[in-house]
Amino acid sequence: MEYILIIISAVFINNVVLAQFLGICPFLGVSNKVNTALGMAGAVTFVIVLATMVTYLIQVYVLNKLGIAFMQTITFILVIAALVQMVEIILKKISQPLYQALGIFLPLITTNCAVLGVAILVIKKNYNLLEGVVYGASIAVGFGLALIILAGIREQLELVNIPKGMKGVPISLVIAGILALAFMGFTGIVK
Repeated sequence: MEYILIIISAVFINNVVLAQFLGICPFLGVSNKVNTALGMAGAVTFVIVLATMVTYLIQVYVLNKLGIAFMQTITFILVIAALVQMVEIILKKISQPLYQALGIFLPLITTNCAVLGVAILVIKKNYNLLEGVVYGASIAVGFGLALIILAGIREQLELVNIPKGMKGVPISLVIAGILALAFMGFTGIVK
């Protein structure tokens, strides 16, 4: 039951983008097309889950054991940067169109505060490794869900006449605010 609460809370109630405001750059930058959003969601999911596992193990078995827990942020950033480089190399080999579609936003996963935020939150919430991985995967699913919903809406907005001053980022921010309000409707599900 605890894992179900973690999943529901991370995906809907405490959505990393819409409630915690982490990962806004790729949320707004890669949400022009659903295909690109799917690719980014997949890449972020892979990186978050892998980073959660690796950073948890490093925190527990290296930083805490050596009494250098204050090195957490720097260590986590280095681990995340290495994982993103690995994802970039794999995507370049496996899916060249997706690699080109993600463009500059793929290296930006390194500085995506959602990835670092999840790694730090797993430690702060005193999750064990399995709970941390479930939490990380759920946060990534919530990020992907919000990203894909926004991308779908933005694709549909290209078919309608929007006032000139609202085109692009302004209308995206209004939609993101409305999505955040919609996700707040799930708040009463889990205490």
